[in-house]
Amino acid sequence: MKLKKNKNKIMSSLIILLAIFCFAISVSSAETATIDEQLEQLKGIIGSSSSYSAFQSRMILSTAQDLLELGIPFEDTKKIIENSLEESFDAYSVKKVFDVILDTQQEGLPTKPLINKVNEGFAKNANKSVIISVISTKAENLKKANEILDEALQEGLEVNGEEEMVGILADSLENDVPQESLSWLLKTGTSEGKSIEEISEISEELSYLSLMATDSGLSPEEISLLFKKATENCNNIEEICENIQNNLETEISTAKIEEGGTAKPSTTTDNGTLPTSSTGSPAEVGETPTQETGEAPTETGSTPEPSTSPTEETPSPPEN
Repeated sequence: MKLKKNKNKIMSSLIILLAIFCFAISVSSAETATIDEQLEQLKGIIGSSSSYSAFQSRMILSTAQDLLELGIPFEDTKKIIENSLEESFDAYSVKKVFDVILDTQQEGLPTKPLINKVNEGFAKNANKSVIISVISTKAENLKKANEILDEALQEGLEVNGEEEMVGILADSLENDVPQESLSWLLKTGTSEGKSIEEISEISEELSYLSLMATDSGLSPEEISLLFKKATENCNNIEEICENIQNNLETEISTAKIEEGGTAKPSTTTDNGTLPTSSTGSPAEVGETPTQETGEAPTETGSTPEPSTSPTEETPSPPEN
């Protein structure tokens, strides 16, 4: 009697396993069919235009298939192709865009920021080379941000919302906040028990201060040193922004020594305003200093003087 019951249990288990196996196969087949259907839609969209040759169409579809199989949403893939046709992007530029997204996805990094940048570029009718350059830079910043996060995790820190944190750090890198300062912020903030919202707020403020320093005429090397001094004198993350602001004011008001050995006048006067330039009125803080032609000057050995004191007028915080 017991033997019969055991046989029945074994048979029941086998039937259940077989059912699960069949279900898994059917789900897999359904997913494959869905991707095939999506590719047919994309093929129809590309075929409706005479922009690409047969070879170029296959090239785009092949890369699109890789994106779909790695989990990139169909609607995002479709939108890029439609906008590319509308903006007359050549097939190789479309593939470059897809390749940047594909490489980022394969590295386990968030791709939504890249897709958003592509769509933003299309909305602004940006040149194809500009869009490719922007998303390539964004992808590099995501990699650097991930390195900062990995370093913190390897040191035993527990970071909540890892993907969100990577995006936050990448945005600050995009605004030229030094990588070392962001690493310090993440490690110090996490060890102090700060929430991801608090760390995000300070990261955004660092972006604002970095842009303000750039608008004040400081070079990337000077900004990096300014941020480094600020972190060295910090007891907690609440102080870093105030330290940077104070250091920035000091840098702006301190006399600059030109290459010839002559001291340039202080960037501020007794009444707190900048002296008038010999070529015209000073530019407002937050504006890029320009030459008489209206084009931004190229970098030279000397640092351009700022136009106004940051205490008088400062740029609005960056929007990420």
